[in-house]
Amino acid sequence: MLDAVLGKLARQHDANVLVGFDHADDAGVYRIAPDIALVQTVDFFTPVVDDPYTFGQIAATNSLSDVYAMGARPLSSLALVCFPEKGEIAVLEQILAGGLSKMVEAGCTVIGGHSIRDEETKFGYSVTGIVHPEKVLANTGAKPGDGLILTKALGTGVISTAIKKDKAKPEWINAAVNSMTTLNKVAAEVITDSVSEGTLTVPAEQNQARQQSASRGRWAVHALTDITGFGLIGHVRELALGSNVSVQLLSENIPLLPGAIECVRAGYIPGGLKANREFAECVVEYQSEISEELKTLLFDPQTAGGLLISVSHRHLEPLLQELRNAGVPASHIGSVTEKAHYLLTVL
Repeated sequence: MLDAVLGKLARQHDANVLVGFDHADDAGVYRIAPDIALVQTVDFFTPVVDDPYTFGQIAATNSLSDVYAMGARPLSSLALVCFPEKGEIAVLEQILAGGLSKMVEAGCTVIGGHSIRDEETKFGYSVTGIVHPEKVLANTGAKPGDGLILTKALGTGVISTAIKKDKAKPEWINAAVNSMTTLNKVAAEVITDSVSEGTLTVPAEQNQARQQSASRGRWAVHALTDITGFGLIGHVRELALGSNVSVQLLSENIPLLPGAIECVRAGYIPGGLKANREFAECVVEYQSEISEELKTLLFDPQTAGGLLISVSHRHLEPLLQELRNAGVPASHIGSVTEKAHYLLTVL
């Protein structure tokens, strides 16, 4: 809806806008100096778990993810709070404390916010990060021959629906919560090769090598995005369209959270999943015997989902190993091909 409305409005022309909303990317990027660009994003939503502290952690993790998905480092944030007038103040305190814990972990300073009265609780953040203008990782640079890596398993949408219906098993909840409260910080640092430096600045001897290729650090990463509300298919679709390529997904390699299959079988299907499937399945070809449960989960809207990395084939295995060595449960889930009849093919 928002895309349709914005498309009717006059576009502003500003040469310093490096990434706007034209390609449905994860965040906006605005150059403020030759070597500095701001990365800006905002996200908030209703509770997906019962515990207020955990909800705050999930909301913060989700809000930070879009900055990491641009290859950037988060700097500051503003809290967005909608809370019932008669709500318990202790609950609000726990939500804010949970969010703050993740902002501290990310090294992102909370410098303010805004709150309103609302019958339904909502919480999230506007986050600002920084990146070198020449090192922005958008969702539009994937190249034929690239391998695709996913850093988290799918299934948070259906499991959250089961939680709301009080039907989720403890082990399902624990796995989903662990995924939704794990920052994409480590994965982003590995991708941008900034773990040892602690920032996005690299030593001079490495900088020349970076400028000679499209890589970030040691890795020839051509495109990056995170998997959130549009599900895996929705975000892969955006990457393929923006890069003018097609994508093949390896169904056997797609990681799923414990309980995800059972939730689909039990009918715990969120409305967002149905909307995603109705919108995007028309660009998908299934070439093998794939279960209906897996097909469904390909459209599952994720909260604080993983990063999707399009990396040169020669760097696929080394990057996979580096991510896994850093504790990131990364999986090789597909490849990028030349533009074909179907935008996405599931093998």
